[in-house]
Amino acid sequence: MDEIAGAMMTDAEARAALDALITERREDYASLSRMLGRNPAYIQQYIKRGAPRRLAEADRRTLASYFRVPESRLGAPPIVPPEALVVVDRFDVRASAGPGAGPAEDRRLDRIAFSAGWLRALTGNRGDALSVIRVDGDSMEPVLFDGDEILVDRLVPGEAPRDGIVVLRHGDEIRVKRLSVDPVARRYTFRSDNPRYAPFTCAADAVEIIGRVVWAGRRVV
Repeated sequence: MDEIAGAMMTDAEARAALDALITERREDYASLSRMLGRNPAYIQQYIKRGAPRRLAEADRRTLASYFRVPESRLGAPPIVPPEALVVVDRFDVRASAGPGAGPAEDRRLDRIAFSAGWLRALTGNRGDALSVIRVDGDSMEPVLFDGDEILVDRLVPGEAPRDGIVVLRHGDEIRVKRLSVDPVARRYTFRSDNPRYAPFTCAADAVEIIGRVVWAGRRVV
């Protein structure tokens, strides 16, 4: 019986597979039972009566090794390959959630691996359009807090900014704010979620929208 790919065998299929191997290799139930340190009727009862319902993992492993077949052929769960990961750069950049941060240094600190499927569902983009930076200040509380790590889905050339929380470059300052776009007047309004900070409006060409904030993480203490 061929190995069943992508699905676990039923108990009946596993018993039939072992019985077929025993017949093919001209083995006998009692000898295999004694090899496992079981009573002589153990294998026969397992195959013919389904008692026990399943082989113990150690017994299954021993039999698979003896017959030189994969354990999955005797009913072991199929091996699930690890999910693909996308590695995202984490930069030494603090996006101000306050009065404004000084010039940013795009120095890579390290890299963080995310599930590829999770990222596709979140952004639809590849990993090379993403980066992780840190929030600096309290103007975006209670959504973003000082020290939060944020995942930024960077705009690609020609992509129009949309309403939402964005990271922007205003002069030499990197900020994180909530954007409202006026496409007719070609003006942007930036607001803070913290009511202590006033909004500001400017022409679209006066700032650079770096990307959308799509995820945030923080240390729980």
